[in-house]
Amino acid sequence: MKKLSPAEENYLKAIYHLLEEGLEKVSTNEIASLIQTSAASVSDMLKKLAEKELIHYKKYQGVSLTELGDKTALHIIRRNRLWEVFLVEKLKFSWDEIDTIAEELEHVNAPLLVRRLDEYLGFPKFDPHGDPIPDEFGELSSKPRIALGDVPAGQSGKIVAVNNSSAAFLKYLDKVGVYIGAKVAVLDRIEFDGSLELLIDGQKKVFVSKEVSANIQVMLHPS
Repeated sequence: MKKLSPAEENYLKAIYHLLEEGLEKVSTNEIASLIQTSAASVSDMLKKLAEKELIHYKKYQGVSLTELGDKTALHIIRRNRLWEVFLVEKLKFSWDEIDTIAEELEHVNAPLLVRRLDEYLGFPKFDPHGDPIPDEFGELSSKPRIALGDVPAGQSGKIVAVNNSSAAFLKYLDKVGVYIGAKVAVLDRIEFDGSLELLIDGQKKVFVSKEVSANIQVMLHPS
């Protein structure tokens, strides 16, 4: 297969993430919304990807990935998430600063470089946001997790991922002391608005809104 352009890779990754939500097919409008472009531009790109046998596409019938498309998308995601680990662990960027840089670096498609980067980082399984990093065969590690907002009062666990990786959200988490790996106990659920009172690392009490708790993923401690 010929080398893909950065735009083609971005579309593949977007389709993969939309399908990840449990859909069998995604619409042109859903892709346009995620990439923030017009439906006409999406249709043009989908034709190109279909010609390269990366997607199954029929107008008005939705889009899905072929086996080759799925494999290619996972390699793009692997590069992105390894670079995110490198930026945070080795170059000391904060987790709210890395998205744009990693999205540029992910388009450097040099398999040996990626393997060496993976080895240098110690073969990490998860990126700084808690998302799984595909291995070179496209396999993903997983952790049993639930949304913090679904954790009953009185239970505790460890924060393992965030659903929202926007800079604004991550800066907010930094401000209240919430981070990947933190121990969290749900002290109380406020009936009025669904907000939670939390104890972080057995020391710091914070209140978070229902929306915030829905975007934090937790691995529960055994009862």
